[in-house]
Amino acid sequence: MAPPDLKETLAFGSDDQAGADPFFFRPNVFPAQVPDLKPAVTEYVRRMRALADELLTIFAVALGSPEDLFTQYTGKSSYTLNINHYPPLRQVGPAGAGQFRIGEHTDFGTVTILDRQHGVGGLQVRTAGGVWENAPFDPAAFTVNIGDLMARWVSDRWRSTPHRVLPPDATAPDEDLVSLIFFYNTDSDARIVSLDGRYPEVVGGEYLRAKLDAISIG
Repeated sequence: MAPPDLKETLAFGSDDQAGADPFFFRPNVFPAQVPDLKPAVTEYVRRMRALADELLTIFAVALGSPEDLFTQYTGKSSYTLNINHYPPLRQVGPAGAGQFRIGEHTDFGTVTILDRQHGVGGLQVRTAGGVWENAPFDPAAFTVNIGDLMARWVSDRWRSTPHRVLPPDATAPDEDLVSLIFFYNTDSDARIVSLDGRYPEVVGGEYLRAKLDAISIG
């Protein structure tokens, strides 16, 4: 079993919608001690949903397909916003063997939009050749990941890239980072067929739930 990640996460998901899959749509609980958090999260999620749909529209155009190739399946899409805190080395101590701020993984859905702080113990991506490289960083830009479902949808034209967040580094013992990660999915009942038919049809909610079950304990 892999060691635990060296991070703290505050997560907010899709709000309740009438007729939506209750597994993915539940009321969020906001701490009463931070009254400004709910309006801030609500507005941020609204903007990220709009941006995610704009990205999916761009993807469709890039493929020479109708603009709604993907967004016709996101009218009631589920999503998650993770606020990740990566504490400094002075707080958590040295990482154990094989321990990271976030271990190697791929994302599950369509696109992930990441607003991150740059650091020594930061984001890395694994190239097609198996080499880990630091992800490019621009403080004025988001980082966008392709998820497993999107890679399957476009028959691997765009890959779902393995990535990780390095552990705290001894050269930066006070490095204290925060990332905002918006994971975008499809409608739970969306039936997704890969563009060239190489992958069998999947239902968006069933596919995502199977992915989540595979990494859950209990």
